[in-house]
Amino acid sequence: MSESESALPHWDMSVVYPGIASAEFEAGFRSAVRAVEQLVALFDQCGIERQEPIPIDSATVCTFETVIDRYNTVLAEVGTLRRYIQCFVDADSRNELAQTRLGAFKHQTRPLSMLEARFDAWVASLDVATLHERSAVARAHAFFLHRAKQRSAHLMSPAEEAVAREMSLTGSAAWKSLCSTLTSQLTVALETDGKTRELSISGVRTLMRDPDRAVRRRAYEAEIAAWERVAVPLVAALNAIKGEQSMLARRRGWASPLDAALFENSIDRQTLDALMAAVHDAFPDFRRYLKARARALGLPVLAWYDLDAPLGESKRVWSFPEARQFIVEQFGAYSNRLGGLAERAFQERWIDAEPRPGKIGVNSGYHLRDDESRILVHYKPTFYAVNVLAHELGHAYHNLNLARRTPLQRRAPGTLAETASTFCQTLVSQAGLQQADAHEQIVLLDASLQMATLLVVTTATLFLFEKAFYEKRQHGELFLETLKQMMLEAQRQAYGDALDPNALHPYTFMALPSLYSYWNFQYSFGLLLALGLYGCHRNGAADFQVRYDELLSATGMEAPADLAARFGIDIRSPSFWRSGLDVIRADIERFESAVDAPRRKQEQAVAWMTKV
Repeated sequence: MSESESALPHWDMSVVYPGIASAEFEAGFRSAVRAVEQLVALFDQCGIERQEPIPIDSATVCTFETVIDRYNTVLAEVGTLRRYIQCFVDADSRNELAQTRLGAFKHQTRPLSMLEARFDAWVASLDVATLHERSAVARAHAFFLHRAKQRSAHLMSPAEEAVAREMSLTGSAAWKSLCSTLTSQLTVALETDGKTRELSISGVRTLMRDPDRAVRRRAYEAEIAAWERVAVPLVAALNAIKGEQSMLARRRGWASPLDAALFENSIDRQTLDALMAAVHDAFPDFRRYLKARARALGLPVLAWYDLDAPLGESKRVWSFPEARQFIVEQFGAYSNRLGGLAERAFQERWIDAEPRPGKIGVNSGYHLRDDESRILVHYKPTFYAVNVLAHELGHAYHNLNLARRTPLQRRAPGTLAETASTFCQTLVSQAGLQQADAHEQIVLLDASLQMATLLVVTTATLFLFEKAFYEKRQHGELFLETLKQMMLEAQRQAYGDALDPNALHPYTFMALPSLYSYWNFQYSFGLLLALGLYGCHRNGAADFQVRYDELLSATGMEAPADLAARFGIDIRSPSFWRSGLDVIRADIERFESAVDAPRRKQEQAVAWMTKV
């Protein structure tokens, strides 16, 4: 480990409890379990379950307000404790005490997950419009109640819902936990600098940023070999998780798992079709970028392991203190509130930045409690890593704006979960470009376009893969070779001739944890929505900062289409999504021009000499 890596910060969790083995934690654990038991008793006492239509009298209003107040209180208490434990597990999956406590906590609080179905069924028995008229609490939770009413139409019988939610702990939830543990503990023996080292998967991926192509190729081959070693349990997990999702969607009356996912993300098919049509139309533009990248590297075509290769030596090494200063400055230039949030995150040690074995391989932002967050990244001294850090701090800013909402009001769909993060990342990447010289602009444009390619093209490959997976999974389990071919076919469709077809990544479906949990289209949605909002900001939209903060605060209280309409955005129109992609196209054109400038100068010089 380098000196700079050893100095990278670890987050401070002691502000919640002194430690996961402390008496204070044990007391909090028992308190949360007891709170869940008391909430179940309250549901039983008040008859919170499907009934005949219930008159909206004073007693019903009182019951509703009592139940929803207690429901919110318990969700907040349980949520903080669960995220507290999860942070220990994600920072070090080898922490057996944290793993044990997380398993015990999930088991002992599992009745809470079963109460949602009961509450939805009870809401279906109410005249919600009349309830709104008689209760300010109901009006404040109008969107949640509207969604509960819709969910209630897709409930199985109470007994079936209870069994499904309880069995998920030993089904999909257990498989997801296995995936997380396996991937975070997966190591690879690889020779670097004449020494054989045991590297984590994130450490191996870091080597795919090495300037030496032979090193990148060895790292790629080592990663492929590592995924092959754990293919059997990960393929079994994917089959089990997606099989359960598909079965439950069918039993709950959804036309397909995708329809269930669209509902959870608060969008409709028209919106998704508009988004995906614009994304597919943009594939040729991303291929232009990748071909220009190949020219910059002096390659005829990129291999998968060239996607992150550095384009020459950057003149600037972005130490963590420099990244901190730059992010705080750029966030502060946008608004004092955003800059203050960033400074607070650094000062109060919200960030765990050191790459190390046992730490989950994905960058993440966590809401911890109230307006406080935690951020997990694998920091390297590059501008790409600065972008990632800014992205995750954007999640913290979203949480800050949600802090005044109740847990039931702040349930933002995945389609809106990436809005603030991508907006903040764009602030930093655009500021970096403005300050860079010609060579550095290539490096910074490349960092921005790498992220855009991940969120648009790679996400599209996952969508194509997942769509095909659900279609085939209806007829039985899918085996490794079939899944690999499906992944390669999706990559060929998206990347086309911009990547070497013999050097793709057939195990991408194993490497991204999100594929085990949900559809990935929300990443493209979040990127392009954020770019649309950034365009409003750059164009001087009136009161943008105030309206933007209100939008973030309301992401769990209105549908994405309604929130976007506040800024004149129609998310059901392909033209809106194309306008976001136009921002990326402009960067691609700048990148191509910068990459090809030396060749054009040389051609002009040769032409001039020929004339002379």
